[in-house]
Amino acid sequence: MLLRVRVTLPDRPGALGQVARTLGVAGADIVQVVVLERLGGRAVDDFTVVWSGASRVDRLLAGLAAIPGVQVDGVWRAIGAPTTGGQDAELLAQVAANPADGLATLVDAVPGLLAADWAAAAVVPADWAARSGSGPRPTEGNGTGGGEPAVAYASWRAPVPLVLPEVTPLRARSMDGPVGTRYAVAPFGRAGLVLMLTRVDGEGLPAAAFHVTEVDRIAQLVRAAAVILGDRLDLVTAPPAVTQS
Repeated sequence: MLLRVRVTLPDRPGALGQVARTLGVAGADIVQVVVLERLGGRAVDDFTVVWSGASRVDRLLAGLAAIPGVQVDGVWRAIGAPTTGGQDAELLAQVAANPADGLATLVDAVPGLLAADWAAAAVVPADWAARSGSGPRPTEGNGTGGGEPAVAYASWRAPVPLVLPEVTPLRARSMDGPVGTRYAVAPFGRAGLVLMLTRVDGEGLPAAAFHVTEVDRIAQLVRAAAVILGDRLDLVTAPPAVTQS
């Protein structure tokens, strides 16, 4: 299986090689390294590795923890192949080629691009922040009659019912949800529409929070998609609630 390992390490010669050697000794096959941040003598790197399901991740974590100055920020399962240059532009081209399904295309694709578990586009009424309080609440109905937030589209791994965190004020940011849940949200700037990505701890693996560079990437994708889709976003509504007889 593919794992994403996020590590904060000293930004000095040899530190990256020491982390890579430790991953190799633990049994991880490195397929990609992405530098997320270099600031104040520290770096934040994402390693995508092939990991045998039969091996214990504890061994990997113990090896990294033994390196002076190294901190493991998260280990979680990666969805799909490692990202490569140009994938964001390719996704936006797909959105432009079929704008009728553009929102669904975006929501289905972003979890793979950002190693998230699932994504959703939600319609948030303008006055929801004043009425909702601070806690998350399940989405219901079609987001019109009761003035409640509602999901317009969700990727295939999204839970049912989907619990929407407090996303107002509508600005791009990361946030923590219930224990073991990490969110990133970015508004489209039209009709209260918001894109939400989620990582969830699973199988004893602690998922990392969304880094500021990842939030910026999500926001850029959302802004570009909003320009491409234009007035179509104003027509987005949630599907009607399914009632059982």
